[in-house]
Amino acid sequence: MKYFLGFLILAVASVCLIAGRQGDKSLKPPIEIIPDMDRQPKLRPQAGNDFFADGKSSQLKVDGTVARGSHYADNEVNTGRIPGSTNFVAFIPVPVTKELMARGHQRYDINCAPCHGKVGDGKGITTKYNMVAVANFHDLRLVSMTDGEIFNTITHGKNLMGSYGANVEIEDRWAIIAYIRALQRSRLATIDDVPAPNRAVLNK
Repeated sequence: MKYFLGFLILAVASVCLIAGRQGDKSLKPPIEIIPDMDRQPKLRPQAGNDFFADGKSSQLKVDGTVARGSHYADNEVNTGRIPGSTNFVAFIPVPVTKELMARGHQRYDINCAPCHGKVGDGKGITTKYNMVAVANFHDLRLVSMTDGEIFNTITHGKNLMGSYGANVEIEDRWAIIAYIRALQRSRLATIDDVPAPNRAVLNK
């Protein structure tokens, strides 16, 4: 035990002596036990470099990247807002197709149904574990909400709902919204919303 204590004291003293000299003026290079960010590898623009296949330090941007301040931030599909304003778009700005609805159904069941329920009534499995403040998509407030605002809520979260922007792709957010609107129509639609040729089938 005494040897361990002696070694520990010696080690602490050595570290203090070395670290305690930091800041002293000397013509010799400083002792760097942990260089941190003092010595960073970097590439100089327009200089040659053997790391990349083309031998250049300056590389073209990676496909799919978007520069800050570009048109991306002012696009209704990407933001859910009318370009040049803070107003939300009223309706989905992408074509609503059978494929989009099927995708929305799948993504809804994965990301939304656990809380909001399979039919959008706010009675998902999480309500059995004391999560009671879950939105019911059939409430008039949400039925009247614009598609852009729902998109914004999915993207950034609201109240107790966290952000799903990192979990759900932009296209899938619109697909989910399309499916939510279908759920609402299935619950709140009237006979007048059904095309005349199909009403006879419902009345049977």
